[in-house]
Amino acid sequence: MTRTIVSMPGDGIGKTVLPEAIRVLDAVGFDAEYVHADIGWDFWVNEGNPLPDRTIELLKQHKLGLFGAITSKPKNEAAAELKPELRDKGYVYFSPIVSMRQLFNLDLCVRPCRSFQGNPLNFIRRTADGGVEEPPVDAVIFRQGTEGLYCGLEWTDPPATVRGALATHPKWKAFEDVPGRDLAMSVRLFTRNACRRICAAAFAYAEKHGYSSVTICEKPNVLRETSGMMEEMAREVQLDYPDIWVRSTNIDAQMMWLTKNPEDYGVIVAGNMFGDIVSDAFAGLVGGLGFACSGNIGDEVAVFEPTHGSAPKYQELDPPIVNPIAMILSAAMLLDHVGDVAKAKQVRDAIGAVVAEGKVRPYDMMRLPGGPDVISKGAATTSEITDAIIGKLV
Repeated sequence: MTRTIVSMPGDGIGKTVLPEAIRVLDAVGFDAEYVHADIGWDFWVNEGNPLPDRTIELLKQHKLGLFGAITSKPKNEAAAELKPELRDKGYVYFSPIVSMRQLFNLDLCVRPCRSFQGNPLNFIRRTADGGVEEPPVDAVIFRQGTEGLYCGLEWTDPPATVRGALATHPKWKAFEDVPGRDLAMSVRLFTRNACRRICAAAFAYAEKHGYSSVTICEKPNVLRETSGMMEEMAREVQLDYPDIWVRSTNIDAQMMWLTKNPEDYGVIVAGNMFGDIVSDAFAGLVGGLGFACSGNIGDEVAVFEPTHGSAPKYQELDPPIVNPIAMILSAAMLLDHVGDVAKAKQVRDAIGAVVAEGKVRPYDMMRLPGGPDVISKGAATTSEITDAIIGKLV
């Protein structure tokens, strides 16, 4: 069965790394065709829409996407970069990947953070006798992708109806005299069904892959209603998985513990913002964003992407030097999703072999600041890293 994959390079280094992932998919024998789709900053500037309707239609039709990276900027900066004839026309920038998640209900954002043996960027710690040890990190973060603080319910100078509704809460009294122009707010919204779904997916994954626990990483002692609902749903779902225990950590404490004993954590569940934070933190223990992959999965549509940004300062370097492994790992997640598990393992094993061998390394693995001189210092180019991975496919 030949599949059609919607290819969305986006901005900056997304245009560099996505073709490398497709090279690996071709080399491993994945039977697919790729259709290009427009997304990102250029389309915001020239059309007032970073996620054009034509791209939405392609995703509706083909159901599977590979996404590179986007450039996002604050509201006022985004508005200032619109071409003149689009300014003051009511266009408001909103992240296209967030829009995509909400439009297709890609509520399961799955972010594996696993260390590869031999990676000099892996987390290490000192032992009591003064030695050094490198605990294996194998964390998979299930981030709720459509709700929470990223749901888009925001106002500066909220309308009277919103202020009136908030006035029914006793905590509003401290803000009732603040002028509208001086008041900005974002709503953190959780629903029971979405919490139950992300927890159910996490427990099912833990059971399938042999994890003994699921950790809910929230802040229920302060955010009692939203974090409390996530924790409540986790404990409800756990009743169907008696061999997997559930624990709760506060996001701030988790940031400390993951740099002390990261090997203690496997499957982690969090809302949108806390999931974003904890997944980046764990990524830092396994090599950084050059190794951080993710999948955005809904009932019908799934889009796979690295979690790094567009890094525009590297876009024009010739030859390219950026690390394509996060994008290639994201492509491996796509293989898992469509049932080509053996091919996904081939890709990951090939990456592991290249990392362990240590002969071909991008500049980040060599702890070099990025720049055109890294190649003369021994760093591999983007395509050389891909070539090495393809060479290890068996």
